[in-house]
Amino acid sequence: MFDSLSDRLGGILDKLKRRGALSEADVGEAMREVRRALIEADVALDVVRGFTDKVRERAVGVEVVKSVTPGQMVVKIVNDELVSMLGSDAEPIDLNAPAPVPILMVGLQGSGKTTSTAKIAKRLTEKGKRRVLMASLDTRRPAAMEQLATLGTQVGVATLPIVAGQSAVQIAKRAMEAARFGNYDVVMLDTAGRVTLDEALMAEVAEVKAATQPHEVLLVADSLTGQDAVNTAKAFDGRVGLTGIVLTRADGDGRGGAALSMRAVTGKPIKLMGTGEKMDALEDFDPKRVAGRILGMGDVVSFVEKAVENIDIEKAKATAEKMRKGAFDLDDLRDQLNQMQKLGGMNGLMGMLPGVAKVKNQIASANIDDKVFKRQVAIIGSMTRQERRNPKLLDASRKRRVAAGSGTKVEEINRLLKMHRQMADMMKAMGGAAGKRGPLAGLANMFGMGGGMPSPEQVQQMAEKMPGGLGGGLPPTMPGLGKGLPPNFPGGLSGLGGLPKGLPGLGGPKKK
Repeated sequence: MFDSLSDRLGGILDKLKRRGALSEADVGEAMREVRRALIEADVALDVVRGFTDKVRERAVGVEVVKSVTPGQMVVKIVNDELVSMLGSDAEPIDLNAPAPVPILMVGLQGSGKTTSTAKIAKRLTEKGKRRVLMASLDTRRPAAMEQLATLGTQVGVATLPIVAGQSAVQIAKRAMEAARFGNYDVVMLDTAGRVTLDEALMAEVAEVKAATQPHEVLLVADSLTGQDAVNTAKAFDGRVGLTGIVLTRADGDGRGGAALSMRAVTGKPIKLMGTGEKMDALEDFDPKRVAGRILGMGDVVSFVEKAVENIDIEKAKATAEKMRKGAFDLDDLRDQLNQMQKLGGMNGLMGMLPGVAKVKNQIASANIDDKVFKRQVAIIGSMTRQERRNPKLLDASRKRRVAAGSGTKVEEINRLLKMHRQMADMMKAMGGAAGKRGPLAGLANMFGMGGGMPSPEQVQQMAEKMPGGLGGGLPPTMPGLGKGLPPNFPGGLSGLGGLPKGLPGLGGPKKK
């Protein structure tokens, strides 16, 4: 969603960082460009004006910290003000109330309200360990009730039985009573929507709120609608009083203006962000992390969290041990490819790594394509168990059979086998570190980081040795990279700053 804005701001700030000293005129020119970039991203004009004024005030005449260039200081100021504009601190859904806790979901029709209700219910059930009951209050669209019931079955969350002829308020009261008798912790109330704001919609939502006294009133807003989403938020807040916002379609090609304006205009925090159609495609909205992504600083914390959530620790340990012994077969490679897809694919992971946003064109020319993962998994799936365990059995006739079974070409099979051999050699060489330091060390190895993520001191040493970036680049045989990245891959690791040393499997010292 922030790709275009990230590119514009990255170019503006890079110009500042290359200068040894900054005059007031330099800062003023940069702020004019920032203002244009934000307006083009559909950020509210008042928000743009306030943001650039604050940055200019702090940047002009600021005392530069020793060893930090003026340009880098301005980047820090921009980051700080961007975080402030987005809300400073992450604010998750508040369940600090007597059970059952009512959560009222409001919004316009088509914003993703019903799907978001099911996503949140799934999240509260699995991560929060809460018993959740969902109820649809959309009496004008019977299909909406059926949709919520279907989603409830899909995510394993109970839904209130449908009773024909009841009003929205009656359904809401029945849901609260059922939750009390059933010992539920949370009640999700999915209200009706309209194509546009109207008095009937607002009156119904206000009646439901008065009848249930919800602890949270969450507006579901479509980020693709830009400033219309901000206007919708202001209207709902003025009538029913919002406690937070759920921003949907954050993975789309919207310009990001709604997200950047929402907090500043309404004063209400964005609590969650929908990042896809799948039921687990929901993220906490953390202003610091979002600001980091916008400014091309990456989001390594989210990267590690996603890895911890999706990696099967025991299976990863077994794979690390096989790597250490040099017994990395095609079944293991298939597991690695599937893990990569669970982590968001190559493009998803690259977006979380520092410096990568600045070299998108080079990455695109490197033929990175997540579809390659699926083709490679299909190729391995078309082999026999003996062939997967001993790839040397694959002669010309067997390759033709595998190609026909997987819908690919013999050339693709040869590339996969070559990649496997190179990865096996690399894993064997690095396997000792991966085996000793935990399952995530293997993932770090794939990014050319040896036995784990570097400490801040190591990052500094690497930056000094390789001022142009990563030097040798990422391993050319990483799955999905095709021909590999350009040999002098820029960006470097200087923006990483190291990870917390206590994170498991990342190569840092163990907790005592």
